[in-house]
Amino acid sequence: MNRRQLLLAIVALGTTPLLMRFSMAGKPLKIETITMSDAEWRERLNEQQYNVLRNEGTERAGSSPLNDEKRKGVFHCAGCDLPLFHSEMKYDSGTGWPSFFDKIAGAVETKIDFKMIYPRTEYHCARCGGHQGHLFKDGPKPTGLRYCNNGVALRFVPGTLSI
Repeated sequence: MNRRQLLLAIVALGTTPLLMRFSMAGKPLKIETITMSDAEWRERLNEQQYNVLRNEGTERAGSSPLNDEKRKGVFHCAGCDLPLFHSEMKYDSGTGWPSFFDKIAGAVETKIDFKMIYPRTEYHCARCGGHQGHLFKDGPKPTGLRYCNNGVALRFVPGTLSI
């Protein structure tokens, strides 16, 4: 049974689905969504983070110090601290934004946006719904994907890759 079939079965039973994620070791962990008022988000985030995470804004290309981050560690959502990407998933896409060829399973959710008139796949943190960036199909192997992330939407935690 895949994730979609599981969620459909849970919904059919009338229960609230729990978002699941898997660590690199494959152990399932629950992701419980969080909600905050606009005032709470404004208190928690700086102006630029608020614009990107809550208003789906975009930071200026080349402005994030995370573009040059090369240490081992984990990139977390700046809004709620959910681990989103392992450093081993990061690569230099030449776009001016931190880019990843994969994500931690279950850590992000996608939707289609038409803000540029043509459809793009936008992705958000699975816990807080904070806008992270856009997903493109021009990345390296093994996935061929590029998660193009706003640096202000991330917090880097150096060290171990386990979560």
